[in-house]
Amino acid sequence: MAYDKFTVLRSTAVPMPIENVDTDQIIPARFLKATERKGFGDNLFRDWRYNNDDTPKADFVLNNPTYKGKILVGGKNFGSGSSREHAAWAIYDYGFRCVVSSFFADIFRGNALNIGILPVQVSPEFLEKIFAAIEADPNTELEVNLPKQAITILATGESESFGINGYKKHNLTNGFDDIDYLLSMKGEIEQFAATRPF
Repeated sequence: MAYDKFTVLRSTAVPMPIENVDTDQIIPARFLKATERKGFGDNLFRDWRYNNDDTPKADFVLNNPTYKGKILVGGKNFGSGSSREHAAWAIYDYGFRCVVSSFFADIFRGNALNIGILPVQVSPEFLEKIFAAIEADPNTELEVNLPKQAITILATGESESFGINGYKKHNLTNGFDDIDYLLSMKGEIEQFAATRPF
């Protein structure tokens, strides 16, 4: 399944300065019954977003109209816990295309990259600058430049580089998942196969 191509993203951001956000908080286990990657965004951070009677919790950031955008800025150790892919599915389905943190759990990072979400790991100091900029002005925009591997606070011009696996960078830039990548090489694979003895 192809995803949105990711090159340069400019967007306001949703700040969630909570450390150790695990995958069960991102998408509770009771919502893992579906196998299609649709509809999970409705239950993103379900127990933090809603009361038991399904009314929104006014003090949770996703229910605050002040904050919006395609970038979620989380605290340290984002995506820890179980390896469920559904956590990344929920974030993507909600509309986020990038998550920023000072540390990601490895399995979550992989799951995010596999479905078109860019996890941007920054230093703790730069993360604090991002939170401060958003607190000062919720309309602050961030620019995430994948080709240059840099994230910039546009209001101040402050920037920091980030790392990414070259294969995953290629796939994100082209909107590929692993199968799309193989299909993009179909001609080369067929040419190679034609040279091989049966």
